Amino acid sequence: MSDAGKFGSLRHLSRIDPLLDQYDAFLIDQFGTLHDGDAPYPGAVDALKRMRVAGCMVGLLSNSGRSAKANARRLAGLGFGPETYDFLFTSGELAAQLAAEHRLPVLQGVCRCLLIERPGVDTIIDRFGLESVGPEAAELVIIAGSEGDRFSLDHYKKLLSPLARRGVPALCLNPDRIMLTPSGLAFGAGQIAETYAAMGGEVTWIGKPYPELYQAALKMLGDPDPCRVAGIGDSLEHDIAGASGVGCEGWLVRKGIIEGWSDAAIAAESARWTVVPAGLLESLV
Repeated sequence: MSDAGKFGSLRHLSRIDPLLDQYDAFLIDQFGTLHDGDAPYPGAVDALKRMRVAGCMVGLLSNSGRSAKANARRLAGLGFGPETYDFLFTSGELAAQLAAEHRLPVLQGVCRCLLIERPGVDTIIDRFGLESVGPEAAELVIIAGSEGDRFSLDHYKKLLSPLARRGVPALCLNPDRIMLTPSGLAFGAGQIAETYAAMGGEVTWIGKPYPELYQAALKMLGDPDPCRVAGIGDSLEHDIAGASGVGCEGWLVRKGIIEGWSDAAIAAESARWTVVPAGLLESLV
């Protein structure tokens, strides 16, 4: 059966309740699935609580270049307290763990980096023991976030092109190519990293859809049968492809970057990334 045919036969659910007996655990995206950056989506807090009352484990899995602690603080401010999930894990946190275990070769022998991220008090490079410097002195580019709502992609091209010419490697801690902003969709850190690669820069990727993040999360769940674990998110490219890649089932929630999309548009995106979700959730309620 073609991907289009598979997509046409997908289950469409308006609520999570039918999934609570089907799965033992859930790996759930944050931004665009639980909240829009300013407020939780209606019903999302209660949905997580309901999952846990039903005996399911809940892990929040994010392509955030910041630490798990920083994300937990932000989520608490949106109403997602520690009672709503069993653990929270980010691509930035994974990178910090790999660095501490000397398993991130791109960091070896590096002291100074150019850091690209959104403003904030939490800077993951503190965990790497690196100094943030300008492009002239940088030995590494760390792409942890995007200000695509403030700057154009040409801004980042001009900033990064001299480093690409010098052969400076890059570490991308957030592969998301598209992000939600108060003014709409904008390009994310992943698109900046793709641009750097197109200029000839070598990029190391940490986060969804790459398997290392999911493998670490499955260990945190106690190494369950992946078939009994559902990944939920708003990105076919990252959430669904990442979950499917480690044997979990991916459920696409019609919020975040695909909110308002028709079935046909979602089917086309599914074909683009050659991944078919287990089903569609209208929202996490």
